[in-house]
Amino acid sequence: MITTAQLTEQIVEKANALEQETIERRGYLHERPELSGEEVETSKYLKNETAKLGLEIEEVPGSTGFTALLDTGKPGKTLGIRTDIDALPIEEQPRNLSKKRAYISQNPGVMHACGHDGHMSIVLTTIKILSDLKDQLSGKIYFIFEEGEEINSGIDAMVDHLRDKGLDAVYGNHLASFMETGKICVDAGPRMAGSTRVDFSVHGKGGHGSRPDLSVNPIFAATQILNGLTNAWANQVDVTKTVTLGLTKFQAGSTWNVIPNKVDIEGSLRYFDVPEGEKAMEIVKSVAEHTAKAHGCTVTFGENFKPLAQPVINDNRLAEIAQNSIQEALPGSLVEGVQWFASESFSAYAKLAPICFSFVGVGDETYGSGAEHHNEYFDVDDAALTYGVIAAAKFAVDFLNETN
Repeated sequence: MITTAQLTEQIVEKANALEQETIERRGYLHERPELSGEEVETSKYLKNETAKLGLEIEEVPGSTGFTALLDTGKPGKTLGIRTDIDALPIEEQPRNLSKKRAYISQNPGVMHACGHDGHMSIVLTTIKILSDLKDQLSGKIYFIFEEGEEINSGIDAMVDHLRDKGLDAVYGNHLASFMETGKICVDAGPRMAGSTRVDFSVHGKGGHGSRPDLSVNPIFAATQILNGLTNAWANQVDVTKTVTLGLTKFQAGSTWNVIPNKVDIEGSLRYFDVPEGEKAMEIVKSVAEHTAKAHGCTVTFGENFKPLAQPVINDNRLAEIAQNSIQEALPGSLVEGVQWFASESFSAYAKLAPICFSFVGVGDETYGSGAEHHNEYFDVDDAALTYGVIAAAKFAVDFLNETN
């Protein structure tokens, strides 16, 4: 058995040698995005690439997702390494924030605007490296290719598929445009927020615009609900436990002279503290119901008004392993104190085993890759991909070979 230092050196050398392949694969996937739940060709491509390396592929019933098993043939721990595979319904701009893109979607109206193309490429290269190092490892690695992360369409089936695999840990990463290329954060504790979808309607009594006194206009009630929520957030939500309220839909009426019967309101709550998130959900309901009643209206809550994802909370011990791995393999890359208020289905893997989730920076002003995620100008600085590969492969080696 070679030393840990020698293994680290091999990981870095292999990752650097495969850098161009990693970049080209990311480009190939970026040009061929598929929407959540429709990743048929993406899944075929990924299965073909993993099968070339001799991994055992297992389909997830009713899903485009699958797992690929690397078995060292020696007893030991079982690790999951996950990537998401879906894209978003966004029309891509031909330029990023500073220049023409290296790769652009060939599927109009669909775009990898969150970095999942990079996640897939990172995992495929990680498979190559760990396959090469198989004789130096013990235990098993399940590579997890998850359908529909953006809409949570594949996570339940994947968790069910993995229940009997005996996982001891699950690792994942997310490219982050708000972090500088070459920086990685993998702190212990809450990393990404839990989310609850807000979905309710305010019902009044429609009528002619000339006689508002003969109607009950739900628009006025709805606007007062929004004002009431602003006050409630300032006075009822614990200031030490931030909960964001992002209302994104206010839909009422269709013409200038008809008072509508109802107003539809949607959005989301994001939080790192689950009890405070639950309290915030009840605040929204209470303010909506009582304010509507004061205006002679009623409220109905949609079936989608419910929690969607729990916060992503890194296990303390796994975060420590990951941080040590990064300091050894990528000195100077580790940063601390980064949290992200977006939500991630990765949190569900905590039902199976402790989890560890890292942020890999892809932001570079000169390259033009600093746009927000889910934005038509979003781009990935390909120089960051090898950092993600090294971090994942090094964590896998250190976790599987850990003796204490």
